[in-house]
Amino acid sequence: MCSVEIEKVESGVPLPLGASLTDRGVNFSIFSRNASAITLILYEDNSYASAYKMFPFDPQKNRTGDIWHCFIPGLKAGALYLYTVDGLYIPEKGFRFNKYKALLDPYAKAITNPNYLNYWRKSFSYDPDDPAWDLSFSYEENFSIQSRCIVIDDTFDWQGDTPLNYPLRFSVLYETHVKGLTKHPSAKVKHPGTFKGVIEKIPFFKELGVTSLEFLPIHDFNEDELTSQNPRTGEKLKNYWGYSTIAFFAPKNIYASDHTPGAQVREFKEMVRELHKAGLEVILDVVFNHTAEGSELGPTYSFRGLDNTIYYTLDENKRYYKNYSGCGNTFNCNNLVGHKFIIDCLHYWVVEMHVDGFRFDLASILGRNQKGELMENASVLEGIAEDPILRNTKIIAEAWDAGGAYQVGWFPGGRWAEWNDKYRDTVRKFWRGDLYETRHLATRIAGSSDLYLRDGRKPFHSINFITSHDGFTLKDLISYNCKHNEQNGENNRDGADNNYSSNNGVEGPTNDPTIQKMRGRIIKNFFATLMVSLGTPMILGGDEFGRTQQGNNNAYCQDNEISWFDWRLLQKNKDIFRFVKEMIAFRLRHPGFMRPEFFTGANGKYNAPPDITWFDEKGQTPKWDELEGCLAFRLDGSKAEILADRDDNDFFIMFNAHQQQASFKVCDPPKEKKWLQTIDTALPSPDDILTPGTERPLPSNGIYLMKPRSMAVLISSPNQEAYE
Repeated sequence: MCSVEIEKVESGVPLPLGASLTDRGVNFSIFSRNASAITLILYEDNSYASAYKMFPFDPQKNRTGDIWHCFIPGLKAGALYLYTVDGLYIPEKGFRFNKYKALLDPYAKAITNPNYLNYWRKSFSYDPDDPAWDLSFSYEENFSIQSRCIVIDDTFDWQGDTPLNYPLRFSVLYETHVKGLTKHPSAKVKHPGTFKGVIEKIPFFKELGVTSLEFLPIHDFNEDELTSQNPRTGEKLKNYWGYSTIAFFAPKNIYASDHTPGAQVREFKEMVRELHKAGLEVILDVVFNHTAEGSELGPTYSFRGLDNTIYYTLDENKRYYKNYSGCGNTFNCNNLVGHKFIIDCLHYWVVEMHVDGFRFDLASILGRNQKGELMENASVLEGIAEDPILRNTKIIAEAWDAGGAYQVGWFPGGRWAEWNDKYRDTVRKFWRGDLYETRHLATRIAGSSDLYLRDGRKPFHSINFITSHDGFTLKDLISYNCKHNEQNGENNRDGADNNYSSNNGVEGPTNDPTIQKMRGRIIKNFFATLMVSLGTPMILGGDEFGRTQQGNNNAYCQDNEISWFDWRLLQKNKDIFRFVKEMIAFRLRHPGFMRPEFFTGANGKYNAPPDITWFDEKGQTPKWDELEGCLAFRLDGSKAEILADRDDNDFFIMFNAHQQQASFKVCDPPKEKKWLQTIDTALPSPDDILTPGTERPLPSNGIYLMKPRSMAVLISSPNQEAYE
């Protein structure tokens, strides 16, 4: 906290932006080009009745260019502050300054626990009761009730920790939500729903075998921004996912077990440090495409009140915002100020918080200029890709936006990986039994060279996934034909309608053992397909033990048992969990599935034999235009020695998506070797996946009988190097 008796204020320095703690005090620095005046507010404590004192900036002494700054000697970590900014209020020209609204520092490293319900109305820069709406002006100040920025001491005992930065091709990503992971009572943790709760689940992640945790947004957001109610329970709906960032440098307070101001920073660092000790990476979902301030009718928290015309992409009538995010506004990413803000933020999370990577929500927006047009060479995308500090950091794009941009396979900027939704849709359709998907399945299994080869990217730039937070869980994908989002309060209109799902005979849960058995088999098919495909696999947290959202494919507002992990399912579906963890281990044992280059085929380098050979079920070269539901391929593991570090086994892999069994002609094994059965999703656990040394010889007739809707993997007779 701070003393409001401070009288001495020095001019300070313009860089770095934000509140910078030194041995002598704190330097405050903030950007605004068009403001006429800026005042720093310091608070005695975090209470609504807190005393505060205002320190106006002298434009002659406390301004360098567009940066306003001051230094306050003696101020300590924990000091609470806000800003008020004056200037023109002419919405038609894009100016929305209002000196009666306290503003958050965009560079704030933590903010106090907000109570948005209490100050929502007072956060509008206009008078919501005026018929002119945002053209009106609010004289109602909110200095006493606005949440406050916290001066943070970045000192932390990292115990030698640095980001792990695994190469993508050796990674298995696990997408999860900090709160949802451990909030359910069945999680049996001491600190449910928090960063500490994640630490308590480290043994689980180690057993599962994933390498990297990808967290939904952990930056501060307004969880109370929704006004709708759950029509079944009457409870107010929450912004659970968090894709509505207020403070991009600040970990969200509610994810800390200690609610002392600033403790969330320490606890986030502790989580990263302990995950790294366990060999687990941390990847953050970041939302630079828009902010929580919404449209012209939204609240004023920070950017809008600091310099609206600089931070946002505005319409020709500057009263309105371009809305390529679907959330009311679009951040002006390629303005130099916006560009610097994004880079500064990424640097902070890598250098000070030790994260290993970022997944960029609606990343195509980062490629739009100030007019909203897609750019061929967007400065911020290239800047992120070529930044020397971020050189080893994972950068993953959701390569589309709500404005119609779709750039999967074409995302600019050099080394970007992408969420490959084409992989998702193809694999879903194939295992559903759709016609004419078999040839497309082959392309996706082989690394999607149609998307990534042409610009020099590699197979691992394809983030392969079947499910993500946005859509059905895997259990629901094979249990529901249609979405069931009635509890979202939008009459089931929200969420995607085309999910390529199948209920396999009954909509929702069933006690029918035949349907249950088939659903379990298809879940295994999905995981096995994912793990033998070239590319970087990502799984949705909870899919490994059958988590369900009751058919809700858009659970963004469900901060309850619909979204929370029910850990009782881990025991109930232990056969699924065992299969998944063994399948991950199988992949990571075999470099043939983690090749850094695309397959060369029969006409590859040095006129060598093909590294992958495709077959139909009769053992013949496929007639791709006629192929339906059955596919096999032989993978030459000897090619892995050059391209993937060491030699590997050979594999023969078979897929049968038909409702009937199929007899597959197995090709000859490598010279002086034999085929062994290692995976068959139609067999009961533990025979569905056999551990090294327990694989079984095949019958000598060279025919493998595939049961309906199943997948099998044969491995050449054991090569000890593959298991070292």
